[in-house]
Amino acid sequence: MSSTTRSKFRSYALVSKLVSQEQYDAAVAVVRAGALMPTETTEVDEAALATQLIEMKVLTTYQAMQIRSGRTKLHLGPYVITDSIGHGGMGQVFKGIHRMMGRECAVKVLPLHKATPDAVNNFMREIRLQAQLDHPNLVRAYDAGVDGEVHYLVTEFVPGMDLRKLVRSQGPLTQQQAASVVLQAARGLAEAHARGLIHRDVKPGNILVTPEGIAKVSDLGLAGFMEEADTDPRAGKVVGTADYLSPEQINNPREITTVSDIYSLGCTLYYSVCGKVPYPGGTARDKARRHRDETPWHPRRFNPELHEEFVDVIADMMEKDHTRRIQTCEEVVARLEQFAGELVPIASPKSPPSPWTTQPMPVVEEDRLKGDGAQDTDASDHSVSSGPGQLSQVTGALASASQDTATMIKNFHKSSGIFSFPPFNLSQPQNALSLILLTLIIAVPISMAAGALVATMLLWPFR
Repeated sequence: MSSTTRSKFRSYALVSKLVSQEQYDAAVAVVRAGALMPTETTEVDEAALATQLIEMKVLTTYQAMQIRSGRTKLHLGPYVITDSIGHGGMGQVFKGIHRMMGRECAVKVLPLHKATPDAVNNFMREIRLQAQLDHPNLVRAYDAGVDGEVHYLVTEFVPGMDLRKLVRSQGPLTQQQAASVVLQAARGLAEAHARGLIHRDVKPGNILVTPEGIAKVSDLGLAGFMEEADTDPRAGKVVGTADYLSPEQINNPREITTVSDIYSLGCTLYYSVCGKVPYPGGTARDKARRHRDETPWHPRRFNPELHEEFVDVIADMMEKDHTRRIQTCEEVVARLEQFAGELVPIASPKSPPSPWTTQPMPVVEEDRLKGDGAQDTDASDHSVSSGPGQLSQVTGALASASQDTATMIKNFHKSSGIFSFPPFNLSQPQNALSLILLTLIIAVPISMAAGALVATMLLWPFR
């Protein structure tokens, strides 16, 4: 490493105010000693020096990476940024720590290039919404502020991962785990509903789960007060994530109520135990139409161990007619309690290191659609935000799957209008053989009867 490069790294580290001169000199000394370098004549490798500062717990890996890239602003107000967590509904989310209190937290930042007057107003609105809520199953807001031109919201940091990543990494949850997580989410939503708030974007990605099994609902960026429909900037628009949109959000987004959150939570429960969204594949418009017109596959197709009454709860939460749906989150809690039992620890597997460079702070990029943008057909989060009528005008006949209605009513009487059985699949050998045998059983007697009739007609004149 050249002296110029070394000087720049030293300058960046000191300007960031995360590394003191004494700490820098101590790291240099350790690297020199470990490599048996002469004290003054040999240059210290930048990567080795950064690694040593990390081992000394002076810098985090994220901070060292940013400093090596020439970025020195790693704080917002009294908060030191220690890592990049990911994208939230309205910006980049970082892990931080309060300089004085030493408390870990999550810091949501409104990107500078998105800081239009409307975006700032919406961001401030989210801050005020979250500040009014205090519940163990809702992500709590701690602080908010402006650093230069950067607006930020500080919330509690929840260890673990969101429900979507949890299912994608380890597969569907057990019935008990899913009941416990969704029951807790329902408790948090009940608090929001009691204060007149509708979340409007309930989905697995917005439910954080700790290794102890504690669930917290996050991202109230799309939430709105029920009594403020006229002043809500999102009123009349379809907002949310297409995989979890309620039919009424599509048909008439001006008249959604708290039961819309219950439908989305039902879809979330479906995903938790099936490992698939109710309507995989297709565009956001396709998914919206299917939420309105079609029935998803029966959960037991993907998880045969589910109890019948548990499936009924999912069905009642996903009822398309909002007047027949479970009406309150308190009822959801009551229906799931028998399956949840005591709090169930859920091990969160460690996320593999990202192959991509982490985003700097605070200038970040956002995807056009809300969410992490994964496009796999089984567990995608297609987020939408459309003007009045754009998705409510989707049309199409009901694409009903072939199903044995009598068997459905007999075995799953309450779920018959909600879930579909798999269609008859000729690609399976046993089904093809059954069809051949059935054809022969029907065709042979008919052929014999026809032959007898023809013979009778031909012989009639000779009687």
